[in-house]
Amino acid sequence: MSLRTALLLLRLAAVIPGGFLVTAAACHAAPARQLALSGCELHQAFGLTLIQAECGHLAVPENPAAPGGRQIELRVAVVPAISTRKQPDPLFVLAGGPGLAATAFYANVAPVFALIHRDRDIVLIDQRGTGGSNALDCASSEEDLYQSTTADIVAEAERCLKMVSTHADVRFYTTSLAVRDLDRVRAALGYDRIDLYGSSYGTIVAQQYVRRFPDRVRSVILDGVVPPQLALGAASALDAQAALSSIFSRCVRQPACHIRFGDPAAAYRQVRGELAAHPVWVDLTDPTSGEPYRLAFSSTDFAMVLRLASYTPELAALLPLDLHEAGASGNFAPLAGQFLLIDRVYGDAIAEGMNDSVVCSEDVPFYHVNPQERAQLAGSFLGTSQLDGLEAVCGIWPRGPVDSDFHQPLHSDVPALLLSGSNDPITPPRYAAQAARGFVRSLSLVVAGFGHGQLTDPCMAGVMAQFVRRASLSGLDTACTRNLSPMPFFLTRNGPTP
Repeated sequence: MSLRTALLLLRLAAVIPGGFLVTAAACHAAPARQLALSGCELHQAFGLTLIQAECGHLAVPENPAAPGGRQIELRVAVVPAISTRKQPDPLFVLAGGPGLAATAFYANVAPVFALIHRDRDIVLIDQRGTGGSNALDCASSEEDLYQSTTADIVAEAERCLKMVSTHADVRFYTTSLAVRDLDRVRAALGYDRIDLYGSSYGTIVAQQYVRRFPDRVRSVILDGVVPPQLALGAASALDAQAALSSIFSRCVRQPACHIRFGDPAAAYRQVRGELAAHPVWVDLTDPTSGEPYRLAFSSTDFAMVLRLASYTPELAALLPLDLHEAGASGNFAPLAGQFLLIDRVYGDAIAEGMNDSVVCSEDVPFYHVNPQERAQLAGSFLGTSQLDGLEAVCGIWPRGPVDSDFHQPLHSDVPALLLSGSNDPITPPRYAAQAARGFVRSLSLVVAGFGHGQLTDPCMAGVMAQFVRRASLSGLDTACTRNLSPMPFFLTRNGPTP
């Protein structure tokens, strides 16, 4: 994995939970369609999930201003509702990233949508530039992360740009164009109105679709919310540091964890200092292949582990133990193993070129970081590397079209359910609170102690199914979410505390 890919993953606003085996029954009441579909299968990354669907491709102009020019084949998958008396409005599932394909995302989380899928079609569109829709993928070089410099990042971005430019004009892969694609697919599939679920970056897509096509949306679920007004990424390192500190504080407040580890922040500072001085060579077993592996575990690798550990309670539960073993006995294998797992799961999941096209058009041009803010970023475990890397890449990456009102507040009467974790390192609850003001009818749920993306939280599937069934917040039973608590901390490798 290259440093640019690592920086992309540090910014990553999508988590892919574990997979399941799922098959979908055929539906007999199909809408009138102009898009031909045929049987297909969707697969989870490790091949643990098999989903039967109906797939097709819809050709759209790469540049809408030149309809006779190059066409993009959008990959579309419909997982037909199980019921023969299904509801007419489907659920469109929008993935995060930017750069994650909707079909890949859904293959990992399909069981969570089972209650909705029973009565509604699930529709997946690989957004232009991802998955099966002219993906802007760049094979990353394998240089050691700690030896890379800003010049290396720029050189790799230039190589990536040259590679994808053989089949794409990267300017035309922005959100503003993607939402128009989404509506073309809706029309081609014969749906009058749709429901939307957006995860992380997908919440941006969902809100922009609501802005452009308000009469076509029946309800919207935003999970890990980014408000339209925000240029995401400039201050993300501070939110990540706050989430990490919250995990440490939770351990200190729990007697068993505190007795076992003291304050994990002390071990964190020790390990961070050691890796800042030099990488540590670690011999370990590859967590995906079972083969012996030797890794120079660096401060960049460590930052990635810390960032993604705070995304999910399961990874956070291991963090005090992992830090303790690295600091007290020099055993870096657990942390290095987490890094390898992240690399294997996420390394090829994101289309780097599409991510750059979105970020360099919609976010980085709107950054305004003053020297005092930069000094605050430098004190975090991510430092300024993410910001510097993004600004360096966007210095050479062409910008694409962005709607003039893209970063304006939204005003909508579409019913909206907003989901947040109190310990989210990338889209904290205050972002959802800001976005909620754009909806006349909205409910913002904050799950205490949880991280980024509430889709797989216990009982959330039922809450979402209730909401979509009603398309109303009236009478919505959310009591179960108040009883949720994150996984207890592991005191040993045998498992969490009772």
